[in-house]
Amino acid sequence: MLFVADSAKEKIDELRANESFGEDYFVRVSVTSGGCSGLSYTMDFDNESQENDQVFEDKGVKVVTDLRSFLYLCNTTLEFSGGLEGKGFYFNNPNASRTCGCGESFAV
Repeated sequence: MLFVADSAKEKIDELRANESFGEDYFVRVSVTSGGCSGLSYTMDFDNESQENDQVFEDKGVKVVTDLRSFLYLCNTTLEFSGGLEGKGFYFNNPNASRTCGCGESFAV
């Protein structure tokens, strides 16, 4: 399961409204190779399902990931932090053994 914190839900709803994304759009998250610690997160709005997509819904937000990424993201919570020193969207990932100083990449 992938989870969505209240803070992330509010920001996703705001972005969806500002960009006029329809109900057919969902949040796609994935893990790619790269970054200081070896793996990086990507996140975007999408409206095209792919074969082997894993689909989750939390707090009314549909989150989709590919099967390979889900192995790294299982039980992860998508969060949002705003303000002057806010991180923006970030992943609270219990599977990560370490993260880089900027928080953009991780290792398992």
